[in-house]
Amino acid sequence: MESKTYRWLEFLIIFVILPVSFALKYPPVIKLFLGSVGFLYVIYLLLKVEDVRFQLSPTINWKTFWKLTSAKFLIIAILTTSFVYFTDKGNLFCVLLSKPKMWVLILFLYALFSVYPQELIYRTLYFNRYQNLMKSKWISIILNAVVFSMAHLMFKNTLVLIMTFLGGLLFALTFLKTKSTTLVSIEHAIYGSWLFTVGMGDMLGFPS
Repeated sequence: MESKTYRWLEFLIIFVILPVSFALKYPPVIKLFLGSVGFLYVIYLLLKVEDVRFQLSPTINWKTFWKLTSAKFLIIAILTTSFVYFTDKGNLFCVLLSKPKMWVLILFLYALFSVYPQELIYRTLYFNRYQNLMKSKWISIILNAVVFSMAHLMFKNTLVLIMTFLGGLLFALTFLKTKSTTLVSIEHAIYGSWLFTVGMGDMLGFPS
């Protein structure tokens, strides 16, 4: 097993240096290369080092998951709809109403190519490999929310950083409770898709 120093250095590169670098101005092709190499390394760590097995547990309580997720979604929907209505009414459900086919396509691509990879890195890898480096569970949860927020520095928007920090807390708690990449990805996809649907997609890099 690698030393704590090695894992902390690895953590720093994956969760701090790379995300911060993506917020800087340099050729996109280099960012794509670094991101691809980093993601392949993450997959290697998950499969070969941490020996994570991606299969749905038969003991998952789907009823409880959907009940909790629905309750959280209702609160998020009310708050975000009110925010868009009072700050940018013209964008309220604009993509859904004007470009429904594109809306469906974007949500599918978002869930598959953005949400799931993010959850592999920020929840599955993070909690399987680095949680025992922290002094307590709550320190690991808060740090997880911080680094998840930092992954969105490229958008250069304070509201995005706040929302992703709060989202990071929710996703961390869901993962720790369910131990399921699939469930936390479903939850992440629901909330993220809603933000795009309600009219907040521009600040998160969604096409409009």
